[in-house]
Amino acid sequence: MATRIGRIMGRYPSVAKYYELKIVADSDNKKAADLIIVKKDKKRQERKVLTGCYVIETTHSDMDAADILKAYHSLSRVEAAFGSLKTDLGLRPVYHHKEERCRAHLFISVLAYHLLNTIEIALKDKGCNRKWSTIRDELSTHMRTTVIMSDSEGGIHHIRLSSTPETNHQQIYDMLGIKDNLGKIHLKF
Repeated sequence: MATRIGRIMGRYPSVAKYYELKIVADSDNKKAADLIIVKKDKKRQERKVLTGCYVIETTHSDMDAADILKAYHSLSRVEAAFGSLKTDLGLRPVYHHKEERCRAHLFISVLAYHLLNTIEIALKDKGCNRKWSTIRDELSTHMRTTVIMSDSEGGIHHIRLSSTPETNHQQIYDMLGIKDNLGKIHLKF
């Protein structure tokens, strides 16, 4: 039994350090009669003081705490930007082999990042702290449909129409000042 308890404590060391287990053997010293669990209150109190805190270590002794925190948050923002470029905006992989196509790919990805960053800032100014991935997921269900048909004279008609936005779509559009001025578009070729 002691080896099983030892294995369990070894598997969960972050919790095990706050408890001490004592096994009381029976009168024959062959089986465990009781298990005594002792809480290490001193260690738990030390941990409680640091819960919810984190430490930023820096060599910049000339900066005050507020400036260090601001620099740390800007670093996090830059890392998030690169993450968005790589995942949401498709910066990688690059399948182009010609330099001008690679440059164009990079330019479009950076331009798209500026657009999504502008959207996030505009929403943040309105009190909405959603990230781009959340906005994209919410707006992905709002559709614009194109129906293509031909008439008896051989002309081809394209009719485009937006679906009615749901409440969550409309809230985002209102915060960004977007109105669906496109309405129904009928093009004849």
